[in-house]
Amino acid sequence: MRAAPTRDAMSRRTLLFHRLGRVEYDDGLALMRLAAEAIRAGTRGATDHLFLVEHPPVLTLGRSAARGNVVAAPEWLERQGFEIHETDRGGDVTYHGPGQIVGYPVVDLSGRPDVRRYVGALEEAMIRACADHGVEAKRHPEHRGAWVGAKKIGAVGVHLSRWITSHGFAFNHAPDLAHFRAIVPCGISDPRLGVTSLAAELAARARPAPAREEGEDRLALHLGEALDREVSPSAGPDLRTVSVVPVGADGRVLLLRRSEDRGGFWQQVTGRLERGESPEAAARRELLEETGADVTVEPLGYRHAFALDPTLNRVRPGDLAIVEETAFAARLPPGFAPSLSDEHAEHAWVAPGEALARLRFAGLRRAVRLAAARFSAP
Repeated sequence: MRAAPTRDAMSRRTLLFHRLGRVEYDDGLALMRLAAEAIRAGTRGATDHLFLVEHPPVLTLGRSAARGNVVAAPEWLERQGFEIHETDRGGDVTYHGPGQIVGYPVVDLSGRPDVRRYVGALEEAMIRACADHGVEAKRHPEHRGAWVGAKKIGAVGVHLSRWITSHGFAFNHAPDLAHFRAIVPCGISDPRLGVTSLAAELAARARPAPAREEGEDRLALHLGEALDREVSPSAGPDLRTVSVVPVGADGRVLLLRRSEDRGGFWQQVTGRLERGESPEAAARRELLEETGADVTVEPLGYRHAFALDPTLNRVRPGDLAIVEETAFAARLPPGFAPSLSDEHAEHAWVAPGEALARLRFAGLRRAVRLAAARFSAP
């Protein structure tokens, strides 16, 4: 992806590039916060972070957002699985969802505190990424972002705290463009302006869209160039884990409360992969160790990434640690009585709705929703 660094590059800050895949929106906010704290602490020297992620369908409202720019009915949004989040970034209403490349640069700008230049760098990275595929994108004279003619292909919204950035850009690689009809994108109501994607522009030229990974690589490279950073790919997650949602014969979910010295919070079965172990094997082993159930586990088709909570971070204490977790579910037999390990203090059989209310982390809640839908289907 990159050439060997020159002597000049050795004196520049590094932009550590993380390709994370699916990230829940709340987890993305925590990821940026913990990365900013790591930069302030200087735990990795002159290193900034670029997180490239994909969110489930979500509408985000910036500080200047008007609620009237969400035009879809709440019932429709709920049926489609949309979430709505208020944020501390600038701008109005934006959409994030599958097929979009969302970039969260967490960058220390104190060496060159120029907000205009930084926002321009985000736009420039998207413009250059389009040019790599023969699509001419430009800046708009009135509106931020990257534009192909009168259609926006990439949005920008940033937040700064003591010159460390968060939020960033959303590049429309190959999303469902119909989802943008749920909002007035970025509050731009001009009917002459619209939204497009790289996939749509290339399809109009009878050309296929590049793989997502290629699009991410180009965006990272160009952003590093625009920010005068040396781009360095991350080695991958610091920890790989599994979660298992145990569902009883009556549809209730088995939750376990961790012992006080392990956090004292409720969760389903969770655990880390051992060396050489597949996620499925780890899920079945953890289910047996934590509940005594020796049954088949079913993959939920859900893998996501998140930053390890500092109170649980024994992987790299005091620094950012990233986890990749794969979710499973298991149907427990009638009359099953769990046998807990010393990791947990108690258990509870609860309806899926109550499980969602008790669970602390967004990814665990998503897994419960998927498991409930799986086992309630005919």
